Amino acid sequence: MLLIPILLPVVGGVFVFRQKDEKTRNRMVLWLTAATAAAALVLCVLPERSMKLMTIEGTLQLALQSDSLAKFFMVLIAAIWLPVAMFARTYLRHAGREQQFQGFYTMTLGALMGLALADNFVTLYMFFEMMSLLTVPLVLHSGTPAARRAGLKYLGYSVFGAGMALAGYFFLSHFLLNQSFSGGGALNLQLAEEHRPLLLCVFFVMMVGFGAKAGMMPMQAWLPTAHPVAPAPASAVLSGVITKGGVLAMIRVTYYLFGPGFLQGSWAQYALLILALCTVFTGSMLALKEKVLKKRLAYSTVSQVSYVLFGLLLLTPGGVRGALLQMVFHALAKDALFMAAGAIIIATNFTLVDQLVGIGKRMPRTMVCFSAAALSIIGIPPMSGFISKWYLASAALNFESRVIGYLGVAMLILSALMTAGYLLPIVVRGFFPGKDVLVERREVGPQMTAPMMLLGAAVLLFGLFPNGLQVWISTLLPQIF
Repeated sequence: MLLIPILLPVVGGVFVFRQKDEKTRNRMVLWLTAATAAAALVLCVLPERSMKLMTIEGTLQLALQSDSLAKFFMVLIAAIWLPVAMFARTYLRHAGREQQFQGFYTMTLGALMGLALADNFVTLYMFFEMMSLLTVPLVLHSGTPAARRAGLKYLGYSVFGAGMALAGYFFLSHFLLNQSFSGGGALNLQLAEEHRPLLLCVFFVMMVGFGAKAGMMPMQAWLPTAHPVAPAPASAVLSGVITKGGVLAMIRVTYYLFGPGFLQGSWAQYALLILALCTVFTGSMLALKEKVLKKRLAYSTVSQVSYVLFGLLLLTPGGVRGALLQMVFHALAKDALFMAAGAIIIATNFTLVDQLVGIGKRMPRTMVCFSAAALSIIGIPPMSGFISKWYLASAALNFESRVIGYLGVAMLILSALMTAGYLLPIVVRGFFPGKDVLVERREVGPQMTAPMMLLGAAVLLFGLFPNGLQVWISTLLPQIF
């Protein structure tokens, strides 16, 4: 059961590569994605399971487990992957080279499922690198010189960051009671306290390394480079899901290896909190100045994902609750934004923000979805983004360091204002272009608008009815701490 959601898309992706007929290949991708999602949901309702795959050397093993955090991430991955696959069917007819994209896209799903199900650091590292290698062709898709440069940059940052985390684990492994991830931490605290300065440096290095995938400074530069050249479906999953792979790795290191008790009040915690807040501010500021639509959304991801990191690094149940909510709501909203941007590019060939005057009258359904997602990213009620930001601000106000807590709230408010400054003008000028602007109706078809509308509706519904997701996260917190 643990292998099915991993092997099904990985092996199935090979057959996607070999399938020449477009209709058959499209059906195959959708069926593989749906079957993988179904297998993940089955695992979610079953009791926790574990499996040892092989022993590499000594105590180093490849192993899987379906703990509560793994189930949470599998559902998030499946919820995003299927709508984007539906959107990509029509989009790729215009972008070309769909066979290559669909093969790697399908196989990446298996790597993400393996990342979620990893039982220990070695397994997580293997699937993390696998995820990076399989997503490079998604960035390289167009084959232009700019795409090749962006792909190499993405690969370099990903591999270097993961290498930093692996180097840290070489030191950390000697202080662990067991190699498996354990809620609350797996450190031998008596031995670890004797080497506390070393282990805090190790924690900082590992977090910065995995933070490269999550877009945290100083390793965030790949995001604004990769998104403008990647096709819209690739941008959607890179921003909505792949960055969350970095977040998952950071959660495992913080809460399942070191443990919050060992890290609370340390210089490493405060330094990473400041780094996350600097990333929030820098991403928003650069997005405010950016004129290329997809690059503006990429800078927005840099900022918004660091909201998640800020909540996680507070090392409190309230912070983790807000972080997990923000992770889900950001994934839904940002995927809708990137799909809307892709639909605009396909229908009009517009790539600059200044070209979008009147786009709401030309593509009303697309822009309604864009507007709903934008309001959520800003944090305006009743959209779901408001709820996650409320919990993050509340957790920051209750943080033990008042200075960092108040600074965090101030930065969240300032970032929200800047987010409104770079998203709302697109919406306003799109629907209210002025009397002298002539617009021609040119909406994309239902195969592209339906997935956007699904995610746009989810952004609103989670804002109106968030209790189910909050209850699920509440059941996660005791196992994390």
